[in-house]
Amino acid sequence: MEEDLPLFGPLCAALDAEAGTLQRRRFPDGESYLRVCSPVSGKQCIVLADLSNPDPNLPALLFLADTLRELGAETVGLVAPYLCYMRQDRRFHPGEAVTAPSFARLISRYFDWLVCVDPHLHRIHRLEEVYTIPAVAVSAAPVLAGWVAAQDGPCLLVGPDAESRQWVNSVAKQTGSPVIVGEKHRLGDRAVEIAFPELSAFQGYPAVLLDDVISSGHTILEAVTRLRQAGVSQVDCLAVHGLYAEGAFAKLEQAGVRHLLASNSIPGRGNTLDLSPVLIPAISGLLSNS
Repeated sequence: MEEDLPLFGPLCAALDAEAGTLQRRRFPDGESYLRVCSPVSGKQCIVLADLSNPDPNLPALLFLADTLRELGAETVGLVAPYLCYMRQDRRFHPGEAVTAPSFARLISRYFDWLVCVDPHLHRIHRLEEVYTIPAVAVSAAPVLAGWVAAQDGPCLLVGPDAESRQWVNSVAKQTGSPVIVGEKHRLGDRAVEIAFPELSAFQGYPAVLLDDVISSGHTILEAVTRLRQAGVSQVDCLAVHGLYAEGAFAKLEQAGVRHLLASNSIPGRGNTLDLSPVLIPAISGLLSNS
């Protein structure tokens, strides 16, 4: 959707793909204007989209997919490294919109296939449960493990809560690092409490906190506080997706996090860990099967 997305250049180069040109602006009343400036008839088209703030951009995304088909594209695939609308996967109160399957049905109508990175799967265990098109979720664990392996000396991999265990264990399997996982109790929408097991066996180890998404940062901030109280002097933080809402990046810096890094799934400060090596095989496979 935008040429300045950090993955645009690396994916074009690795796939030997033509970089399409798109004009996009808004009319004075807020409606979207799109113009596809590259020939697409008979071609396999890939749309790279930043869905970290989906509501203002979703109409343009669907208009683009529809326009590419109208102009004769052979297939239209979607690469959305950060896949939105995975949170509301069940109805907790009468009348609530269950937006995860609703969004999946919408995307499945407009695109031929989907590739994303570590979507927030909870009660939905696989994308195929809600998407009716080929949908591949790739893991960023090799990218995170590469950063951990490049550090000097051993480190302690830390998961802030049970949901982070899968990423921590996957990175630990590739690096041989020891692991601890916290127990989180949610006290409200913006308040959590985390307890870690005994850390005395890891004195002197730098801690590397791992999680899939940092949004408001409340969970990670609490984890950093507890690690500091336990005597850990150096704390780094790696995330697959760095959203950093509500000034979370600055708050984590102020809390003393030494390295604060996330993948380049979306633009942002510190979002520099390149996902293209794990995305390319999935995209190539879907293009071959289309």
